[in-house]
Amino acid sequence: MTKFQPPGAPPAATAGPGADEAGTVPLTEQQLALLRRAHPHDTSPNQVFAIDLRGPLDDRELRSALARLVARHPLLSARLAPGPDGPPRLHLDPARTPRLERRTATGHPPTEDEAGQELDLEHTGVLRTVLVAHGPAHHTLLLVMHRLVADGECAGLLLADLLDAYEHGENPAAAPRAFIAHTTTPRAAPDHPAAANSPGHPHETSGPAAPQTLPVAPRQHALLLDALAHHGTGRYVEQLFWHWHGPLDTDRFTAAWQSVFDRETVLRAAFDWDRHPRIVLHDQVTADVVHHRAGTLDWDDLLHQDRLRGFDLRAPGLLRATLLDEPRPTGDTPTGDTPTSDTPADDEPRATGDTERATSTRVLITFHHALLDHWSVSVLLQEFYRAYLADGLLPGSERRPDIRDYAHWLARQDTAPARAFWSAATGPATPATRPALPGPATGQTGWGRAQTRLSRTEAGRLRRWAATRAATESSMLQAVWALLLYRTGGAHGPAPVGFGVSVSGRGIALDAVERLPGLLANALPVIVRIDPDHSMPRLLAQLRDQAIDMAAYEWVSTAQIHEWSGRGADEKLLESLIVFENRPRTSPALDAALAAHDIRVGPPQTLGLHSAFPITLLASPDTDGGLLLTAVHDRTRISDTDAGRLIGLCARLLRELPSTHDESTTIADIVAALPDTDLPRMTDGTAPVPHTPPT
Repeated sequence: MTKFQPPGAPPAATAGPGADEAGTVPLTEQQLALLRRAHPHDTSPNQVFAIDLRGPLDDRELRSALARLVARHPLLSARLAPGPDGPPRLHLDPARTPRLERRTATGHPPTEDEAGQELDLEHTGVLRTVLVAHGPAHHTLLLVMHRLVADGECAGLLLADLLDAYEHGENPAAAPRAFIAHTTTPRAAPDHPAAANSPGHPHETSGPAAPQTLPVAPRQHALLLDALAHHGTGRYVEQLFWHWHGPLDTDRFTAAWQSVFDRETVLRAAFDWDRHPRIVLHDQVTADVVHHRAGTLDWDDLLHQDRLRGFDLRAPGLLRATLLDEPRPTGDTPTGDTPTSDTPADDEPRATGDTERATSTRVLITFHHALLDHWSVSVLLQEFYRAYLADGLLPGSERRPDIRDYAHWLARQDTAPARAFWSAATGPATPATRPALPGPATGQTGWGRAQTRLSRTEAGRLRRWAATRAATESSMLQAVWALLLYRTGGAHGPAPVGFGVSVSGRGIALDAVERLPGLLANALPVIVRIDPDHSMPRLLAQLRDQAIDMAAYEWVSTAQIHEWSGRGADEKLLESLIVFENRPRTSPALDAALAAHDIRVGPPQTLGLHSAFPITLLASPDTDGGLLLTAVHDRTRISDTDAGRLIGLCARLLRELPSTHDESTTIADIVAALPDTDLPRMTDGTAPVPHTPPT
């Protein structure tokens, strides 16, 4: 089941595994403003999702799925209750099963009938569920959620959890139920797929022979220029890998990826910058898949060489797959597999069509961040698995939004409100941006990775502590990082700090955006004023409120924000980035279908992005319920030892907060416990400010 933990989220509808207790949660100023219908960025306090169900409906399983969703995300059970000191509070009761209302379809779209109705927050709560019957085998499930507990991005992840819970229930191998035909997110007037062919659309062409082109987004423009300036270094070349256990047919594997390439526009895209940067869409691209036998390549060498190989950004196909068989255990050669003179030499790539039995293969996916983000690749992987199970041909031909629709949506946005918001959010003061004290030259080159882990018990304690304050693990990580920036910045009174936060970019009003592969993820600056006399919960509330505010403008680029802030090219807003990984994963039904073919696949592991940031902090919940922290760092700026010290400090603070700090503990108390001898060192650098795109 997808875990709801978006980076930089507003008050989250989750308390994490094990946090199932009832209780009350105070409202922030932004939430109180929402209740007064005075929030500056919202036109409606509700999020409305419509889920189209086709086929026989299992009423019991649907109710059970809703109950499991609320149990996993306790804030969905919240109701408004009077507070002891005047302002209302949210009362949580995760054991309460949500009431499922029933309707018969009318002539109007069901979302229009329900979207304008106010939620009864005192009695019904922040979640309302309505089942609309169109016929015996066609229903629409409506989820109406108040923005008090979920913005668009959060709601999309909650939706994924519900789909998993209903489609697969407690028994993934059970008989199929009504299948999900499509979902919509009508928070504003969404783009209709037919708009892709309407006059004035960005990818309209003058003739059938001309290739379709799109303007690059401001985010892509800055990234493209930086990538070209660092060609051959592996910058913005991303990698992820997983283990494939069981038989692997190379022909079918290649055909499955080819089917995905044929379906997805983004995989047939390339760049052209002769006159001005633009995206060129090609009709046909051959999927790049290479399969190596065990022992022919060293894994670490393969990763290094593959990253430096990079991509020709003018050529389509900015994603490739590399397979490396792992050695069989001694004596594990299957009967009939005795090597013969016809067996390929160990230094030859494996022939297509080869199928291994009872083996393990490492699958490496390499892609360029100028076109794809990790969320997108997760969507593509699910399509690939479906195609592999269907003998290499991706089933279905439904129209889904693609990068053309996103370009259309982006072109219609008014940047004036975004400019006003970000100009105010960044402020005139210079923030502390380095999570380390000044240090000498490192004498090192390249990129490094430092890792540590919070155990399942430690991570669970952190989730529960955060949930009682309407916060998330992501918010906790941001708060700890802000403390380190404040401590190493040397301030003694109130002072601003600045860092970047990665967001999925999928909280926008675009139909089925959660299934759109492309570059929507973004790095947004968080400038927060640290007051040493304030408590940790108050800092968490600051970060939470800022996340709510900036969610409306997460589609603008860092370069635009830097320009709007009025700063010069040598004035940095941020030098570090926090990425809390939370992307779609394979469903239990897909895992079960693979298992029926004796195939078991592990979760993809990210190898870290080499970007313009000297240090990126990756946080990833693992399969055991723990929390893995990884620092990907520029070794010319911060040494391996200091990166390890930095990541260790983060883990230490995250472990200590739930047990040692309460409402009376001030930020000054926390940072005072961090002596200079414990702090990492970081040398000065000349990392470029992201290029400003043309206006």
